[in-house]
Amino acid sequence: MKVLRNTSIRHVVSNYLADFWGLFFPNTCCGCGNHLVKGECILCLTCLHDMPFTDFHLQDDNVIVKRFWGRVEVHAATALLHFQKGNKVQQLVHQLKYNQRDDVGVYLGEIMGKHLKHAEAFSDVALVVPVPLHWRKKLKRGYNQSACFAQGIAAEMGIETSSNLLQRATNTQTQTKKTREERWLNVKDVFALNSPKKYQGQHILLVDDVVTTGATLEACAQKLLQIPGVRVSIATIAVAE
Repeated sequence: MKVLRNTSIRHVVSNYLADFWGLFFPNTCCGCGNHLVKGECILCLTCLHDMPFTDFHLQDDNVIVKRFWGRVEVHAATALLHFQKGNKVQQLVHQLKYNQRDDVGVYLGEIMGKHLKHAEAFSDVALVVPVPLHWRKKLKRGYNQSACFAQGIAAEMGIETSSNLLQRATNTQTQTKKTREERWLNVKDVFALNSPKKYQGQHILLVDDVVTTGATLEACAQKLLQIPGVRVSIATIAVAE
């Protein structure tokens, strides 16, 4: 009884301190900016309900798979959300990349992981690999946003993640305002493999934040496919259409 009483007291005190802290540093929704209530995390229930989920993990020939046809052999591909300029998905990605909200990436990865572990095409994925950042950019940001997404997926699916298998050898310019051809030329020779032998024969899930033309993912997938017996699938937080 004493142990149960002490546990109950600690729980009450913990909740009290959390409420007190919230008075001065309130948690807000990354979608709408409103205060989050108990039980909500990152997104309020309204924003979570309104998120434009793609359900591409249930579609064999979705728009992302088709984006890589004739370019690189991809086993399966999906994105969690539709990205449009000005929508809440853009706000989420902005929070993740520029406002030090690495927890947003983990949260979205966990949602993606819940989807993928029940999707046949992704059922035997053994390793999650994020698109790497150059060390200078990672040092400036403090983390790799794609690695955060990978962490959430791997935790939910109960598999490994590796941020070392793929390395970015060159610090390239931003892809934002480049054409499709310019994007490809910007990244086609910048990635390298590190200790690939132990990953032979595995189904690897390559992940990134947003897929537009797919040039960066294509360059990474081509490099991973140099490992004997490897199959590569792709998952991103969002797809820009």
